[in-house]
Amino acid sequence: MEDSHGGRRRRPAEGTGAPGSHFQRSVAAVSSPALSVARLTLPGIMDAEGRVDESRLRMHIFKNGGVCPSERGLVWSFLFGMYPCSSTALQRSLLQEQMTERYRVMKRKWQQFLPLAVRMHLNGTDAELVAAVSYFDQREALAQQQTHEQSEEVRERLAFLELQAQILFERVTFDEEELREATRIIDKDVARTNRDLSYYQGEGSANLLVLRDILITYAAFHPEVSYAQGMNDLCSRFLEVLNSEVDAYWSFCCYMEKFSKDFRADGLHRKIELEAALLKELDPQLYTHLVTNSMDSFTFCHRWLLLGFQREFEHSDALRLFEILSCDHLELISQQVDQARYKERLAQKCRTEDNSESQLQAINTDFTFELFICAAILLENREFLLRCRDEVQLIQFTSR
Repeated sequence: MEDSHGGRRRRPAEGTGAPGSHFQRSVAAVSSPALSVARLTLPGIMDAEGRVDESRLRMHIFKNGGVCPSERGLVWSFLFGMYPCSSTALQRSLLQEQMTERYRVMKRKWQQFLPLAVRMHLNGTDAELVAAVSYFDQREALAQQQTHEQSEEVRERLAFLELQAQILFERVTFDEEELREATRIIDKDVARTNRDLSYYQGEGSANLLVLRDILITYAAFHPEVSYAQGMNDLCSRFLEVLNSEVDAYWSFCCYMEKFSKDFRADGLHRKIELEAALLKELDPQLYTHLVTNSMDSFTFCHRWLLLGFQREFEHSDALRLFEILSCDHLELISQQVDQARYKERLAQKCRTEDNSESQLQAINTDFTFELFICAAILLENREFLLRCRDEVQLIQFTSR
């Protein structure tokens, strides 16, 4: 997989997280309790107690091409499932405390297991990352200070939640060799993740260390998935938008519940097969050209589909597209249509004397929206692709 310096260069990030004039230059908070009680200003989507109309939210994202940057953090907390849309603001406030304590216990557990991995190993040549260590330490000290300043009632409640988390994860064991290897790869990848974005520059370079802790925690507690290249790019989006270590971790976990299979060879191979079938249907000439010239492996589409076109568009546009792809609006509509067709088939079957099968065909919901976006890019560039004669020229196409 190409590192984050490959592909199209992007403009510095626009404000994409919680409001604040110094947002881009600050180090992400450990958690953001204010997010749990914040209100969406989108009309007709949140009720008086803070419940969200999920269908309207997803429709709004799809029809309006994403949401405004000032509301993106809160929207993502619902969109990716960190908070249930049916939850009230009060329930989310309690859930936020629970998620924070669970994350802290999880992080502390792997740090105690691999004490030498607590600090990222730096070779000294990356001055910005070396300086980031002090910013990161200041952030940790501030978090400790805020804990001491809490009321006795809050400290008692959090202590109970911490005890619950310790019991929950008490029997979790780690494979030392596998976790060390995952940490080694994470350290290599994190150091070159989105260094062209202002959120990860200057004082914000400490956010790379926050990103590292999130990825190691995920790998430690999801050994069946562990870590694979590309996860750093995806997770960096959540950290940038949510500007909170805890929120980014749980949102990333929710995302990976659905898409972790894409990081396995068989999962991505299936997507590539579907993309090839879709192109064959939409543009037989282009498809035949790629097959004839042995360019039908579609390896040039791997990064697009795996990272949700993160490097193919300007950064602000890529975030909006990621929202649109993640709202699943078209997939939900397809399921509703499929259910309607199923009912129609049953009705036809009841009307026919011989109970013959209906001719209405079910919709194939495997063809998700990102496959159509990928096909649209190919069709937009079909004249160039028709001039390509080998894989080398295709690589040049994806690197433009």
